[in-house]
Amino acid sequence: MRALEIAAAGMSAQQTRVEVISNNLANMSTTGYNSRRAEFADLHYQQLARPGSINASDGTQLPTGVQLGLGVRPSSVSVMLEQGSLAQTGGDLDMAIEGKGYFEVTLPNGQSAYTRDGGLKRTGDGLIVTSDGYTVAPDITIPRDARSISINTDGEVYAYFNDQLEAQQLGQFTLASFTNPKGLEAIGSNLFLETPASGPSVVSTPGQNGVGLVRQGYLEDSSVDPVKEVTDLIQAQRGYELNSKVISAADQMLGATVQIR
Repeated sequence: MRALEIAAAGMSAQQTRVEVISNNLANMSTTGYNSRRAEFADLHYQQLARPGSINASDGTQLPTGVQLGLGVRPSSVSVMLEQGSLAQTGGDLDMAIEGKGYFEVTLPNGQSAYTRDGGLKRTGDGLIVTSDGYTVAPDITIPRDARSISINTDGEVYAYFNDQLEAQQLGQFTLASFTNPKGLEAIGSNLFLETPASGPSVVSTPGQNGVGLVRQGYLEDSSVDPVKEVTDLIQAQRGYELNSKVISAADQMLGATVQIR
C-alpha cells in the first residue's frame, strides 16, 4: 500500500519543517540572524494513464489521465533576506549594516568568511576582530593611546588623541556583496562562506554599488518573527499528526484485508 510510504514521507517533511522553525526560534536573539524557511516539492508520479493518451477501448483521448503521486521531499532551506531592526547599544565598535552587504573576516586558515554581526572587539594589540577573534578585513589597528574612535556611515575609522586637535584616520571598512546571497554556506558563529551558487564576492565602499551604510553604536537584531514561527510550528505539528493518522488508517485497512476469509 503506497499510502504508508507517502504518509511517512509527509511525516519526515513536517519533521524537517519543525527543525527549521526550532532553529529560527533558538536564534531569535542572535545578532544579524535571518530566518530560514523549509521548502518542499512533490516526488515522482506513477503514470497509470498519461494525460492525452488514447483510450484503447474506444479511441478517445484521455483529458486528465491517472497520475498517482508518491509523496513529498525537501527541496531547500532558504534564507529570508530581511533587514532586522537596528538596536542602539552605544558601543564604539558595534556596527550595523543598514542595507545589503556583509563584513569580510579572515579565518585562521586564511579563508575569507562573511558576516552581518557587527559586534566587534579589539585585541591586546588594538586589532579589530570579531567576538571569536577573527580579523576583520581590511586590518585596522587602534593605537593604544587613542582616546576614542569614530566610524562614519562610509566605514571610515577615525581616532582621537589627547594631544591632537584633528582626528587621525586609521582605515576604512568595506562591505562584500553577492549576486545570490541565498547561496552562501552557513558555517555557524554568524559566518558564511562563498560558494559557486552565491557567486564571487564584490567588495565595495559602504553606500556604493548597492551595498548599505554602516551605523556605529548599533547592532542588527534577528529578523525572526516569533508570532509567525509559532503559527508555522502549529501548522507543521498538525501536518505531522494528519500524516500519522493516514498511516494508522492504512494499517487498519491492511489488517482488514488480512482478516478476509
